Formats: sequence, C-alpha cells, structure tokens
Amino acid sequence: MQTDGIRWCRYPTRAFLAALLLSFAATGAAQQPDRATLPLEPGTPIPDDYYRAEFVILERIIEPEAVNERMSGRTVEEPIETEEVLWSALEDGTTETTLELAPREDLHLASAAARLERSGRYRVLLAAGWYEAFPPDYEGTPLQVEIGDWINNARTREVEGHITIDRQRYLHVNVHLNHWQLAEDAQALPEDETTELSQETPPPAGATGAEDTAPSSTTLDESAAQPLAVMAEPAPLELLTWIRETRRMRSEEIHFLDSPTIGVLVFFKKIEATE
Repeated sequence: MQTDGIRWCRYPTRAFLAALLLSFAATGAAQQPDRATLPLEPGTPIPDDYYRAEFVILERIIEPEAVNERMSGRTVEEPIETEEVLWSALEDGTTETTLELAPREDLHLASAAARLERSGRYRVLLAAGWYEAFPPDYEGTPLQVEIGDWINNARTREVEGHITIDRQRYLHVNVHLNHWQLAEDAQALPEDETTELSQETPPPAGATGAEDTAPSSTTLDESAAQPLAVMAEPAPLELLTWIRETRRMRSEEIHFLDSPTIGVLVFFKKIEATE
C-alpha cells in the first residue's frame, strides 16, 4: 500500500504512526532543506547518481508480553562479517561508524524523528544519513548495526543486524535486523560475575605414606595458588521480533518497514548538479 509518497510494509500500520508520517509527508518538504551541505571540496563536481541516504531506526515502546508473535524458536543465522559499520554502540557507551555521517539536523527525516520522540510512543535508536554515489549495478557492502540497550550478561545490544544498499534499475534496500531479549529461563547473574577456579594445592610432603619420599623443600609457584577468574558464559537470548525485507526505492519517497517492536524509515534524495 502506498499513501502520499509513503510506502508501508506488510505488517499492520499503527494509526498514530500513520497519521504522523502522513502529516510529515505533506509538510516535511517545505520544512526541510532540499539538501544538506555536501561533503565535497568547493568546486568539486557532483558525481553522477549521487544521493543522500537516510535511515531512522525506532523502537516501539511496548511490553514484550504484549507481542503476539512467538519467534523464540526461530533459527537465526550467525551475524554477517563486514568491515563497514553504519552505527555500533559498544558496551561502554562509545559508538563507531565507518561512514562520514551528515549532522542529524540536516536530514530530511530529522523532523519525523523528533516528532516520534516527542510522542512518547516510540524511541529513536538511530537517525543517520550520508552522501554516496550509487551507480547502476552497484553492489553495496552490508552495513553493521548494533543499537538499543545493552543486554546484561548477554554481551550484545537489543537490536543488531545489517542493512545493504544495491542498485539495479532502482535502488534496493535490504534490512536484516533482530530484536533480542533474555530467554525466559535465563538466570539473572550479576553483571561482573566471574567463576573462581582454584588450582588444587598438593598436600605437603609426608602427609601420606605415598608422598613420604617427596622432597620436603618442594614449594608451589605463588601464581599457581591464586584463584583464576573466568568470565561467565553469555546468558541465553531469544528472538522477540525481526525485520527481513528488501524494498525498491525511488528518490524522495519515505518507506517504512516494521515489525511489532521495531521499525525503519528510509529516504533517498538524489543530488543534482543544478543544486
């Protein structure tokens, strides 16, 4: 279904989000600049097929018990190996990206992201955009995504996966995201819990008849007598929901892909030389 330049995915659309984005589609073009400042040196020609790609990833504020889908038994493939990072939030709160991201306030979707945050019904996990040339037959490298809250003892973020952009006749965006939670049977462990393993200290010489012949001067290395700290195994996770979708894009259309708990807004703006 498509309404006023917004394309929706197969999941039922939330009435509030639909109304908000329809309003944004009607007014956003007037409120937002046609393009942000390009990351090009003055006088540098704009490349052919040059776009600003924008993504807003959001989480719907809802109790996990309210999710009707039962996906805990789904098999999830191992994370794809990639050197490109759209956004990765590490355990200590620092973030990484391999892209030259535009300032958030320069994005066409910045207004929609701000309205979603103000609504109190959605939490924006990421709002990012960058400039890149996407010529025909372009095969993009998967962009790693790790966002949301850090799940204690599981050593991962709530939402992880990757996004890939390709181009054939049209741009195609493949969104592959998992939304995790602790498994119901996972035991709550302290965040820094370790398991102490002590090497067994042999009895002193002469303690038993079998050891009477051992030299009385035998001593243990001090380091061997110290307990060894071993990190506990990661707590088991189960899948809450996911997004697995490839969407064909046209310039200046807002696309929305979602699951019951997470969603992705996508927007591409083609940058013309006349601009």
